[in-house]
Amino acid sequence: MPCEFVALMGAFAPLFSKPVFQHVHVLLVGAILSPGKRTVTQALRVMGKSQDAHFQNYPRVLNRAVWSSLAAAQILLGLLISAFARSGTIVLGLDDTIERRRGDTIAAKGIYRDPVRSSHAHFVKASGLRWLALMLLVRLPWTQRVWALPFLTCLCPSQRYDEQRGRAHRKLTDRARQMLLLVARWLPGRDLVVTADSSFAALELLEAVRAQVAMVTRLRLDAALYEPAPARRSRQTGRPRKKGRRLPTLQQVATATATPWQRITVSGWYGERDRTVEIVSSTCVWYHTGMPAVPIRWVLVRDPEGKFETQALLCTRLEVTPVQVLEWFVLRWQVEVTFEEARAHLGMETQRQWSPQAVARTTPCVLGLFSLIILLAERVREPQGLTVRCDAWYAKERVTFSDTLAMVRRWLWAEQHFQMSKTEADMMKVPRALYERLTETLCYAA
Repeated sequence: MPCEFVALMGAFAPLFSKPVFQHVHVLLVGAILSPGKRTVTQALRVMGKSQDAHFQNYPRVLNRAVWSSLAAAQILLGLLISAFARSGTIVLGLDDTIERRRGDTIAAKGIYRDPVRSSHAHFVKASGLRWLALMLLVRLPWTQRVWALPFLTCLCPSQRYDEQRGRAHRKLTDRARQMLLLVARWLPGRDLVVTADSSFAALELLEAVRAQVAMVTRLRLDAALYEPAPARRSRQTGRPRKKGRRLPTLQQVATATATPWQRITVSGWYGERDRTVEIVSSTCVWYHTGMPAVPIRWVLVRDPEGKFETQALLCTRLEVTPVQVLEWFVLRWQVEVTFEEARAHLGMETQRQWSPQAVARTTPCVLGLFSLIILLAERVREPQGLTVRCDAWYAKERVTFSDTLAMVRRWLWAEQHFQMSKTEADMMKVPRALYERLTETLCYAA
């Protein structure tokens, strides 16, 4: 194996026994080089081990071997922080996705709304597994935009799955709370910000994590907002108040003629370069009967051109500026981009594991492979050079994940199969044009 690859994988060596770690090397490189499906057999074929008599040892890495997925996630996060976010605020993206899977033996699957195929007017259901992923949002040195790098992925079984096993069902927000508090323990002393969609705008979740991380999510326009509770008088009896006077709803604020809108320009707006919007912001307490009262900063956003409806955001850190809240929230779109890149280029939803342990491990490994490829690219991009694939009919301006994956694949193929030996003479010369055509075909194979 190349020295850069061995040095990167050395951080994960304590998680595995020596025989299992050798199989992990083979599966990892095979998963990077494999076009199409990311099954164990496909990885063995691309690594030249299709005739290995002990092939059954490789699936056992996922369905039987003893190693901790949480420990692997902590190591991967440490590598990402060391490479791309050594100082400053750490921004994380949190979102769920559906991995479309069928089969009677996949016990944890359920029927969910498919967010990729559904729209506001069209509802599509899908059978599959629900995953909750936490990603590091950073601007890579060789790109012009922020990327979302997955490091921790959790399986969220259906309610029917838990009821059949006689255990309490944990909602998506419950698992999100566990994940966020876990990462806060992994990164003591670092300033953490988490951006998520409206699924995580839950008062219990916000109250549970706001002391450790700053949450940025959407907010309902009809949410009940209040002034902070007045100061308690001396010798006042009764329970402390949670809230003060009721405030107008954000829907009323948005339609009021006296609302002082401020026009700003946001860079990187959902893939666009710049977008001019109007905002207004203030602080208050969000409260609902029977729920905790959470102090928030709300931000109303509207489009002067009327291309999208007025929407509201919230942040649990009151001292943050409204512009910063908006900039953090628009980064959430990169999480969706990573999910799509994993499906298109890393074969997500093509794996064929059936045992519960293998099912729970495989998709987090596929998403973690996305981040490992980025780490490899950071280590080898200087000698190899990271170029954008351009054609006469398509002038691509920015480096995408397909270019990064192609560079890593080219480097691995060259290190393993195209090294010129100084001692062996029986070597066939390949024309440079044919070599480039074969290499590019392999690197960009879908």
